[in-house]
Amino acid sequence: MVVLDVLRGFRIRDLLDIGIVAFVLYRVFVVLKGTVALQMLGGLGFLMLARFLSHEADLHSLSFILDNFWAYWVIALIVLYQPELRRTLAQAGQNRLVQRVLGQAATAREQLVEELARVAESLAGKRIGALIVVERRAGLGSYTELGVRMEAVVSAELLGSIFQPGSPLHDGAAIVQRDRISAAGCFLPLSRDLQLARTLGTRHRAALGISEETDAVVVVVSEETGAVSVAVDGAIERGLDPARFRVRLGELLGARREAPIGARSFLAGVRRLTVREKA
Repeated sequence: MVVLDVLRGFRIRDLLDIGIVAFVLYRVFVVLKGTVALQMLGGLGFLMLARFLSHEADLHSLSFILDNFWAYWVIALIVLYQPELRRTLAQAGQNRLVQRVLGQAATAREQLVEELARVAESLAGKRIGALIVVERRAGLGSYTELGVRMEAVVSAELLGSIFQPGSPLHDGAAIVQRDRISAAGCFLPLSRDLQLARTLGTRHRAALGISEETDAVVVVVSEETGAVSVAVDGAIERGLDPARFRVRLGELLGARREAPIGARSFLAGVRRLTVREKA
């Protein structure tokens, strides 16, 4: 009966509220996972438990110390987790919805396409092989774990240096996530298409392999011929000239101008939702 009463009073804004809190907690966990900060968070939880037990057991001195510490816990958290907070805010700024609100989504994608086109043309002219994977909806975290973490801004110069013959990362793939180079020297699965395997080199088979398993866009530069190819959805387009390559990348990565949503429009949409609910 109590459950039914709760469900009757449940509103759309409550669902929105729960969703936002769950998303924030999830993002915090993702940022802290595998860092020293997560261990420190465990220590903070221990202090919370100690404070509760000290009050229950009437340990006045310990309670006094922990209560005074708790008065400044917000400042302590900001100081202790400064790098993680900075990283969280930076990742929030790279979110597609935030970029649409600020009118930056298309600009970021256009810049990515430009840098990829520049490095592909440069490496093709020198006949230096390259393999670059650009994440779309399907996550590539399991593949970045096998490479060297970078978290660097995408630039033609940096990508070019990664694939120089003398580089230790030359033979692996560079993976781009959220418009940043997240890792290099990554190993990718080879295509299972045995018929194609006979006519393609290892880089092209790896490009097809990852495109068969995910929706990523893969750029390949042939070391033998200097030809530039794009693999997506288990198919490969080979021998693209610079102009066609730019256009194709723009189509696949959504680098087109979109009118910004605007903060007012976004808030107006939320307001309309709550008004409709009251009605």
